[in-house]
Amino acid sequence: MRKLKYLCLVTLFAMTTVIAQKPFRETLLQQANRQFDLQAYAKAVALYQEALENGLAPLEQRHQAELNMAYAYFRLGDSPKAEEFYKKALADNSILKGASIYHYLHYAKVLANNGDMQASQRYYELYETTKAAEDRKSQESLTLTKRKITYRLDYLAINTPNAEFSPAYFKDGLVFVSGKAPAAISSEAPEKGYLDLFYIAKPDEIKSISSLNAEGEEEEAKDNTKPPRTQGRRLGSDAYTRVTSNDSKSLGTYNSYGLDDLRGSKGEVVRPGKPVPFSKALNTRFHEGPATFSADGSQIIFTRNNFNEGHKGVSEDNNVKLKLYSAQWGADDWTNIKELPFNSDDYSTAHPSLSKDGNLLYFVSDMPNGVGGKDIYVSRLENGQWTSPVNLGKTLNTKQDELFPFVDDRGNLYFSTAGRKGSLGGMDLYYAILSKDGTKVIEVIHLDAPINSKGDDFGLVTDGTRTMGYFSSNRREGDDDIYRFTRESSMYECRELLIKVFESESMQPLEGATITVRSKIGGEPLEKGLKTSSNGWAHLCLASDNDFVFSVSKEGFIDNTVGFSTRHLTDDKPTRLEVSISQPTGVEPMTTSNLEKKKTSANDSLQILKHSKVKGVVRTETNSQPIEGVLVKLRNECDKKIYEVITGPDGRYEFEISEGCDYTLIYSKDTYGTNTLKIKKVSKKTPPKVLSKDVGLLKKGDIVQLDNIYHDQGKQGLRPDAARELDKIVATMKRYPSLQAEILSHTDSRGDANSNKILSQKRAQAVVDYMASKGIARSRMKATGMGESMPVNGCVDGVICTEAEYQRNRRTEFKVLEIR
Repeated sequence: MRKLKYLCLVTLFAMTTVIAQKPFRETLLQQANRQFDLQAYAKAVALYQEALENGLAPLEQRHQAELNMAYAYFRLGDSPKAEEFYKKALADNSILKGASIYHYLHYAKVLANNGDMQASQRYYELYETTKAAEDRKSQESLTLTKRKITYRLDYLAINTPNAEFSPAYFKDGLVFVSGKAPAAISSEAPEKGYLDLFYIAKPDEIKSISSLNAEGEEEEAKDNTKPPRTQGRRLGSDAYTRVTSNDSKSLGTYNSYGLDDLRGSKGEVVRPGKPVPFSKALNTRFHEGPATFSADGSQIIFTRNNFNEGHKGVSEDNNVKLKLYSAQWGADDWTNIKELPFNSDDYSTAHPSLSKDGNLLYFVSDMPNGVGGKDIYVSRLENGQWTSPVNLGKTLNTKQDELFPFVDDRGNLYFSTAGRKGSLGGMDLYYAILSKDGTKVIEVIHLDAPINSKGDDFGLVTDGTRTMGYFSSNRREGDDDIYRFTRESSMYECRELLIKVFESESMQPLEGATITVRSKIGGEPLEKGLKTSSNGWAHLCLASDNDFVFSVSKEGFIDNTVGFSTRHLTDDKPTRLEVSISQPTGVEPMTTSNLEKKKTSANDSLQILKHSKVKGVVRTETNSQPIEGVLVKLRNECDKKIYEVITGPDGRYEFEISEGCDYTLIYSKDTYGTNTLKIKKVSKKTPPKVLSKDVGLLKKGDIVQLDNIYHDQGKQGLRPDAARELDKIVATMKRYPSLQAEILSHTDSRGDANSNKILSQKRAQAVVDYMASKGIARSRMKATGMGESMPVNGCVDGVICTEAEYQRNRRTEFKVLEIR
């Protein structure tokens, strides 16, 4: 691989006096690890390559570097290179442990991509065996508990003896496909055997006939209305049973998945809880089927037989295929119906799903050169035109059919297939985690029962947290019906915990702190050797309904121990735990005797200090990311001389200081607020030392989540536990004299929306009053009540949540309006 050349940008500063400085420099391996953590895999590969080739990776770190490099190539889609480095990293046959075992799985995928199926199977089995052993060990030690995600299903009264399937969200309503208009709605039912789009204006008014609870027990709904079904009908005796042919010689046949043909509409007035034909303009005497809508409801993309402007198109072998069409909402119906540019008479395109921003379109096609029979593709909207479709690849598509894609508002892609191991029977529902650009598949995950069953399960739509949604299934008497599901547990298989370790005096995050986790009842450590990242964070996944003890340590600091419980935590958001540790008597002096005890890195040669130093990292206040281009000034309060440096990409700075003088640090950058720190003089009688002064900067528009500012239901006053968090904000306001802030207060969804708006305004005002009592001018603060308009979870009207979930929405935020 061609080596990349790196240029070192050296900036010269004019000084009022000459001062010797040694700028901080990361080792090449540290740079590579940082780029890897940032998912900048191309940069990471180049840096790892140089470090490995030039012997700059210490022996004990070389193995991890090779694993990281192999994974980076895997993520970049270069399977041959990924195989090369996985082979090197795993050559000694040592057993991977912990999170590293996933490299076995990634290597198996790489080998499969390269055609070595025998070796791929061997590493997949090694992954399964190792993971099972890790899971057993974890269960025994309570480190991690897999907990099944539970749902309640409702069988809906809109279902008939005909086919109902493939629901889609449209504004506040629900559009779905049906094989025949319900008799109670229209006496002019469409021609038997064709499909139309139907609409329900208020889905929450749909009655349920029966429910299947999380334990798998069927319960009768409160309204005992029975759906109009034909008794004793056997599978295969009607016109809607799935057939084997993909395309017919004329119009095609309906295969119960809606991929082979679709149809019809009447445009009648919507009645609450009852479906009516969706559109006169869209529904024809041919099939119309699965559809998707833009976020504002102004555009539809839908599936229809190859039929446009009264003409039917056929392929070379005289088959009618499916095509995708778009239309715009006009004065009273859909207008400007036109084909999408990648349609063809010789293959089908169907089952569309638009991303939240409308820039990506996922759909199904059996176009040539696919992975299987019908694959899922994606097209991007560029300059108003849809680009050539891209197959989502073998990570998602199989030799069998992948159908009914749906992308939620967080970019997760749901779909159905019968082509994967572990299927419960027929077609099962899966979801894929996609790359940030939405065009690559990272991982595919099988959904739990009872959403999946022994029948065909497909056509799912839901919100970003899968709190509630709809899907289709033929599990009941072989019919395609629509079910509503409600999640009744956490989506996480364990309790996610983010631990932040910071220095108690400066409140700055600490990198490289060690965290040891034990069960409260004692025994061997459940987790040891876990290190905090450069921004002070570490991530754990803990067993639910258990108690733990965390010990935090770092060289030169006093250990701290805190307790934590996962009992009664039911929401889906990771919990944050902040732990501080302190230095016993300041920073350890850099003397000759203790220098000999310290280990040095490959690129840093420590020397005995002639003068003390001050160094640190400038980061964003909101997410602790390094800030490049910050002007850092050091003012000597003895002679008033000023020294300057500008931070690089890592946000670091460093100065030498003279003993016996106080200093002031001033940090500034355009659009950020100027911050200052005082440094007390270092005694001339003490050995030189290094002072660590990390700092955070705020900029206009920043929103700081005040995690501990919660309110009791229906009350406007502040709770006692809010004072500590507010005192931090008071300190921030005093540190930035020019800062003007907006206090945003939120309520949960219970109660009247207007009353909640008023209540939240009073809560925001209570925060302003408290801060004013601490000396902050009222002219610098604005109180805004947001009511229930911006929940952070799925606890909206009509959804029953736990008290802990409601409390998360009763929160306060701090927004920077002006700062300089």
